[in-house]
Amino acid sequence: MSASQAAAEDAALVNVTFEGKPCAVPAGKTVAAALLGDAHAGYTSIHPLTGERRAPFCMMGTCFECLVEIDGQPNRQACLTIVREGMDIKRQYPDKEQER
Repeated sequence: MSASQAAAEDAALVNVTFEGKPCAVPAGKTVAAALLGDAHAGYTSIHPLTGERRAPFCMMGTCFECLVEIDGQPNRQACLTIVREGMDIKRQYPDKEQER
């Protein structure tokens, strides 16, 4: 890879925080796609009734399996939200889900 290709790839990243850990993720992607592509992300939320881990499923906003907290706001759909510089993303936990 040439230096200009590497610089272009770096320019196409945004810095976010997921669960308190800094992550550089591709610009223009949804939060769900960015988290699925990041090795330490794994899952986005916990099912309120079963306690099972959930991950993005439909990727088009109809199933609500990808709910996360973004910048302190719970119940945000990760599959419909584009990442932006400085975004603070946290897993969604059952107590927050009931605020919907």
